[in-house]
Amino acid sequence: MGRILALDYGRKRIGIAVSDPGKIIAQGLKTVLVKDFWIFLDDYVQKEEIDLFVVGYPVQMNNQPSEALRWINPFIKQLRKKFPEKQIILEDERFTSRMAHQAMIEGGMKKKQRADKMMVDKISATLILQSFMLKKEREK
Repeated sequence: MGRILALDYGRKRIGIAVSDPGKIIAQGLKTVLVKDFWIFLDDYVQKEEIDLFVVGYPVQMNNQPSEALRWINPFIKQLRKKFPEKQIILEDERFTSRMAHQAMIEGGMKKKQRADKMMVDKISATLILQSFMLKKEREK
């Protein structure tokens, strides 16, 4: 049984979260710089079985595509080209950064820790994955 890998793509960093093999628990994996991502991903996919990718997809409040799509769409295209056999699901990522900050506050993180954008990206990827997994659970 493979895992689900969730990606919160940004122009500088990509937050990554992963499910357990049973696809029950989402946990933050890490944040990598965009320039290092493909090397990281190749290595990770060789070590772990991935069933599908969930990519945070930026949508505006009026459900129109965000301007950030000009960067994320080429990334998704490259991911599809590199892993044509893997399913890629696009998951609405509205509010994930705000929710990540709130989770950090509620978790008791100090202000300096909350300013760590790499931590925010990893938590955002985890929230994207949790959202996807909850939807799948409700569909059962």
